[in-house]
Amino acid sequence: MPEYAGVVKAKGAVGGPQPSLAARFRTSVRKYWFIYLLAIPGLVFLLVFSYAPMYGVVLAFKDFKMNKGIMGSPWVGLAHYRELFSDPAFIQAFKNTVIINIYNLIFGFTFNVFLALMINEVQCKPLKSVVQTCVYLPYFLSWVIFAGLVQVFLQAPVPGDVGGVVNQVIMSLGGEPIDFMKRPDLFRGILVVTNIIKTAGYSTIIYLAAVASVDLSLYEAAAMDGANRRDMMFHITLPRIMPSVAVMFLLNISQLFLSNFDQVYNLYNNFVLSTGDVLSTYIYRISLGGGGEFEISTAANLLLNVMGLIALAFTNRFVKKMDVMGIF
Repeated sequence: MPEYAGVVKAKGAVGGPQPSLAARFRTSVRKYWFIYLLAIPGLVFLLVFSYAPMYGVVLAFKDFKMNKGIMGSPWVGLAHYRELFSDPAFIQAFKNTVIINIYNLIFGFTFNVFLALMINEVQCKPLKSVVQTCVYLPYFLSWVIFAGLVQVFLQAPVPGDVGGVVNQVIMSLGGEPIDFMKRPDLFRGILVVTNIIKTAGYSTIIYLAAVASVDLSLYEAAAMDGANRRDMMFHITLPRIMPSVAVMFLLNISQLFLSNFDQVYNLYNNFVLSTGDVLSTYIYRISLGGGGEFEISTAANLLLNVMGLIALAFTNRFVKKMDVMGIF
């Protein structure tokens, strides 16, 4: 027995004490110094433009005085939040934002997955390239240009003008022209459809990249077993891209209480404020848009981002229970 104890002691002595975290970090820096060097510009950018301005969130709890600055302004606690929740315009903008984002999640998210699967099933390479180009192109246009095109297509006829293409088609089929851009009941649908057309290319690229990583031998084995293209799509392709789908779903959930300012600002007008005014345009209107209420706009931004983080955390837990890797 003593000789075995000596062996165990000797084996323990071979390993020696483990290096400290600082020592391991220094070793890693010496070994991968070039990678750390490449990361420095991004880290500096993140610190300067993302973390340094975070001290400004205290503005949500202060009565901002320009001559005293942020830190010197008097503390008012939750007064701005009480003012927010008593403002009917904020409640309406919050409601519009959530409804539009839920529509985008239901229709836009599912359409993007479906579109990627359909593009992957196209066997003719020239046709596939043309379809991909047409899908990707709108994403590279600014919302200013894209919104202008949407307004031209949906333009209502006026004396001396036949109107946009959509109304021309409606009238050619015997229908009455519709002034889409002045219809509050249609504006949410316009936002959802234009968002799908504009952003489908970006999501499709991600899903197609995930499809490209699927082992081709799985398709070959399935074909030998008599599986058709539909079976392969539902039982091989879709399960293999599910991690990418989950990540994109979580990113969409994190934006549930936020809104695309560029899109809404370039499309909405006074006729559709009841259904088109969202939180980003509300915040702009009460702050930089002339309202000058920077404390309330900061309070609203902080509230919405915290709510988005909470929604993301709960959804991430739900996704991980489905045996799919989440974000964290």
